[in-house]
Amino acid sequence: VQLQASGGGLVHPGGSLRLSCAASGGTFNTRFVGWFRQAPGEERNFVAAIAWRGGGIYYADSVKGRFTISRDYTKNTVYLQMNSPKPEDTAVYYCAGSNGIVGVVRDSTYYGSWGQGTQVIVSS
Repeated sequence: VQLQASGGGLVHPGGSLRLSCAASGGTFNTRFVGWFRQAPGEERNFVAAIAWRGGGIYYADSVKGRFTISRDYTKNTVYLQMNSPKPEDTAVYYCAGSNGIVGVVRDSTYYGSWGQGTQVIVSS
């Protein structure tokens, strides 16, 4: 199963954008699906994660209340709805599937399958 992120682009501050992470070749065979982002010159940071089956949703403090992560079983897709984005949200966004059962959802090392990334630019 390969992950493919899409939906990035240019968005104005205060606007909205929805990113998609699709699992091709099957379904997410993973406990968690997470979104991470990496700005130029910075480390890859956790944004949000959702349990593919069952409960469990987590957000970084910086996006809580503005971003919403969700899943669609019929489309084998996880979404990241970005509302009221800020210029500091500008980054390449990656989706990833967790590797194994036990791990820290906010830690990128918990994830073994990564999509190719989609660029988000927040600018007026």
